[in-house]
Amino acid sequence: MTTTWIVVANASLAFLYANSGPKQGLKLIKEIAHPASREKASALVTDRPGHNPGSGNGHGSFVSATDPKQHEADLFALELSKTLESGRAANHYERLIMVASSPFIGVLNQRLTGHVRNLVSDTIEKDYTRVTPKQLSGHLEHCIYL
Repeated sequence: MTTTWIVVANASLAFLYANSGPKQGLKLIKEIAHPASREKASALVTDRPGHNPGSGNGHGSFVSATDPKQHEADLFALELSKTLESGRAANHYERLIMVASSPFIGVLNQRLTGHVRNLVSDTIEKDYTRVTPKQLSGHLEHCIYL
């Protein structure tokens, strides 16, 4: 029997569900929160990047500013990617469905390993982190038989 994992995420919250086959429904495996993504950008940084002195020729390098919210989303995507990779390595699932908010799904896709990316069967660009598992089942009818 094939086990499917469904990750439902946005930049600050993710739910990991499993489905073991038809008529089995969704089982919540893990909830992962990343509260730093909800912070104001001003609370995430302490100082602006500056000018790094060069060596000898009078030219230095400038470190470009990184959006702190984007940085936190990237850190959370990396954390999710590691969770998905460890599940794949332990053979906990054979298929993956990704449901994530539109801007975050691209960040998450960039962080997935090639092995995990090969298991992704469906990608849905919606934020369903606030729906119940029963409502989620209705949204996933087109790609999995629950």
